[in-house]
Amino acid sequence: MTEPVQVGDYRCGPGQPLLWILGPCVIESHDLTLRIADELRRLADRLGLPVVFKASFDKANRSSGKTFRGPGLDAGLKTLDAVRRRTGLPAITDVHECHQVKAVAEVCEVIQVPAFLARQTDLLQEAGRTGRVVNVKKGQFMAPWDMKNVVSKLEEVGNRRVLLTERGSTFGYGNLVSDMRAIPLMQDLGRPVIFDATHSVQMPGGQGDRSGGDRRMVPYLARAAVAAGCDGLFLETHPQPDEALSDGPNMIALDNLPTLVETCLRLRAALAGD
Repeated sequence: MTEPVQVGDYRCGPGQPLLWILGPCVIESHDLTLRIADELRRLADRLGLPVVFKASFDKANRSSGKTFRGPGLDAGLKTLDAVRRRTGLPAITDVHECHQVKAVAEVCEVIQVPAFLARQTDLLQEAGRTGRVVNVKKGQFMAPWDMKNVVSKLEEVGNRRVLLTERGSTFGYGNLVSDMRAIPLMQDLGRPVIFDATHSVQMPGGQGDRSGGDRRMVPYLARAAVAAGCDGLFLETHPQPDEALSDGPNMIALDNLPTLVETCLRLRAALAGD
């Protein structure tokens, strides 16, 4: 039985509203991040959404070492703290190294472990010891049932406040495929499951020195995940995705986000018989 997880003022899990993890891929600037957060706050208020704001302070896994990574830990956390204070939205960001975890836990309600690092025991357990919610993205190289070991590692340090996120599996070279069976299979591990509809359309290394993607497929996957019973959706968004400094091909335009959210809400209500 899946255990609901408290995320700030929200609950995520069976019988709860869809949790929405929304925001840009990376903090490009302080002002832009606040502008996006303001729009998401307005959307949350209009539709009654439980929204967690997401942005990365460092994209440490970029294809090329020459591409934009973000403002770094200190500046990034100042921006995320400003978002929280200004909008009241809880925040989530990803960590890549153990020494980042304590500082992130002081600002963010949710600590995210990226897919590439889903098996890094020290990082998982350092995040778990904070007592914060830990969102672990399933590695592209892992089967859904392998995430039982992730759950166990976090339980070993006393943390059951765990979300698991599906974001596609490696399919040949430079492509991903989403198997919606992963959602109920990971829910069988007793933790809520989020579906990342934007990274699931990523084409790793598809543009040579950076990843490509096909944002046209995001709505199809998001709707399929809701139909499969996911507990939340992860969507990266940007006012002008084609000009974004990271993962632009995967992100959906901020102006297009409300339509997709409303469609998913109607589908969720129909499945619930409301």
